[in-house]
Formats: sequence, C-alpha cells, structure tokens
Amino acid sequence: MKFSHQHWKRNKMHLKIYTTFCLLVIFTSCAKSENLPAEADSVKTTFSNPVWDGADPWMVKQDDDYIYCFSINNGIAVSSSKFMTKRDKAEYIWKAPASGWNSNCIWAPEIHFIDGHWYVYYAAGVSGPPFIHQRTGVLRSANDNVYSEYQDMGMLNTGDDPDDIAKNIWAIDMTVLEHKGKLYAIWSGWLKQMDTDATPQHLYIQEMENPYTLKGKRVLLSSPEESWETGGPLNLNEGPEVLKHDDQVFIVYSCRESWLKEYRQGMLQIKKPDADPLHPESWIKTGPIFEGNDSVYGVGHVSFVKSPDDSEDWIIYHSKKTTEPGWDRDVRMQPFYWNADGTPDFGEAVRAGKALKRPSGRSRNRTKSNRSIK
Repeated sequence: MKFSHQHWKRNKMHLKIYTTFCLLVIFTSCAKSENLPAEADSVKTTFSNPVWDGADPWMVKQDDDYIYCFSINNGIAVSSSKFMTKRDKAEYIWKAPASGWNSNCIWAPEIHFIDGHWYVYYAAGVSGPPFIHQRTGVLRSANDNVYSEYQDMGMLNTGDDPDDIAKNIWAIDMTVLEHKGKLYAIWSGWLKQMDTDATPQHLYIQEMENPYTLKGKRVLLSSPEESWETGGPLNLNEGPEVLKHDDQVFIVYSCRESWLKEYRQGMLQIKKPDADPLHPESWIKTGPIFEGNDSVYGVGHVSFVKSPDDSEDWIIYHSKKTTEPGWDRDVRMQPFYWNADGTPDFGEAVRAGKALKRPSGRSRNRTKSNRSIK
C-alpha cells in the first residue's frame, strides 16, 4: 500500500491539480467507515467478483476458519468466517493511540499465527500527508484466540543501524517468511529517509530473532529496475507476499503505481531450496505474473489461501473500480494453478460479474457471529 506521486518538472500545474485530487481521495478513504455484512447461513454454488469493497486484502486460513484482517477508522479489525467469499462481521483488535509514532495512517495490516500467538504487522505514522513517517509496528495476541487482547510490541527497526532506532527508515507492507527453521521479515522501504513521499520503494529482507524483533541488518532484495515494473511517475516495489509450493519459495509483490491501472504483480523465486534467502543472488525475478486487462484495473497487494478441502489454491487481491487515478478499490478472488515447473499460473484477472465456482469443500456449520465493529 502506498499513497504517493512524483513531482514532474515539465508539468507543475498538472501535478498541482493531481495532488489536490489525490489528497481528497485519501481523506475520503480515511474517514470512511464500514458496516460489515453478517455471514449467511447458506451459500450458493457460484459467486462473482468483486466480493466486497476494500484494499490490501489479507486473508489466512486457520483450521476451518478464514481470518480476514484490515484497517478501518485508524484501527485494525479482524473477522472470522467459514466461507472465503462471505465475510462475517468484524471486531476491532487494536485502535491507534491518540499520540505517538503510530497514531495515524494505519496501512495494510497482516495477521500471522506463529508459535501459539497471532502477530499483526502494520504500517503507521505520526502524521500525513506527506506520508514520510511510515514505520512498521507489531501486535501480539494474548493466546491462540484471534479475538483475544493484543499487546503493542512496538516499532521494528527497519533502518541500517540496529543499535539506533532514532535512525530508523520508512517501511510498509511487512510480511514474514518461515524457511529452514528461521524467521525472516520482508517489507517495502526506502534506501534512506527522505522528506518527500515521492520516493522510490524497494524490497528488503532481514532475519528475525523472534516475531517482534529483527536480527542483524536489512538486505536489499529487489529494486524496480525491469521495464515492466518501471515507466510511470514513480517506481515502486511493495506489498511482498510469500507463496510456497512443495520445496519452492516465491515472493509475489506489487509494482508500478498503486493509484494507476498499470499496478501489477512481479515475482521473486528462490533458485534452490537450500539457498540463503538473505543473499540477493539466491533469487530470480520474473514478471509481470499477474496484471489487469480491459475490464480489471490495477491488480495488487495479494494474499493466498487454500479452499476448505485444501485441494485448490486461491489468490485474493484488490483492483481499481475505474481507470481514473485514485485508490477507490474492491476485493476479488479467483483460483490459480501450477505450471509443470512448479511456478504459479495466475491466469487472467476475471471480469466483474462472471460466475465462478465456489471454493471446493464445505466447512462445518456454525452459528451466526454477534461480533461487530463498534
């Protein structure tokens, strides 16, 4: 997730108009509230995209439940549903404090179950715009209940000086990779701290001492350099997400500009199962591996889940509602498959309204939840 725009020397008047438009969109989005729908007692055999409004969709399957985590009204909420395509009412698990480094601009939270606790990685800043203060924070649940109390574990040091948090550097969209008994953080950040949010973004990786503490120093993993991830007003690598298949490890990430229809997905693949993920030469980049078309615009910030019977793989993603610049987006999902060489085949982004078969398998019946945003 990134809200930014480049200053063009050749067209200052156009930029001024565009900047005004962007800020209006952002402020409208920040003020928006949701009345989330209750889960249906029964569902049809088909569904169609989009499934609901929203952006930066993060969904994870835990036993028979699909946990959905998102930011809303300067806080973070989760919902738990037996159905991928039917989001239940949600409950706040954390609200931003009235002051401090994480009091505003809550972006793109992800929730992960690690060693008996739920951990939420999110981006936040003391203020914005300009969005130059974004850092990454971590929340930890009291136990294995996703609705339990959460402790704020503080800000992660995503800078180049592990001993001085005061020299921390801009970081968003953090995810985690568990590989060969070790835990790694992967995120989108800047080469150095800047005073403008019109700054290129790169992907970094760093080993973790535990789920809320980084270890060693960050490693630059990917920069926007290929023809398919550059060419617009701002070069971005962001929204990294881990995808595993057999012994292969992939990082699917977003590139180009999040507010434009050209937003798309690239991929890093580890060359050998035993390769060190902290070495950039251990990875190979390909793309675009998933992008929009004439009816689906700006696909981005994905997550991956299995169907209820674990026989199918699904990609969850957002797309723009129109071709106009801005961040008015909705959430979509569709199955994907695997090529003979073990790489993912995401196919064509499915147009709105086209009937899709529901995910394979059936979860156990459940009573309707009374959880709701308050």
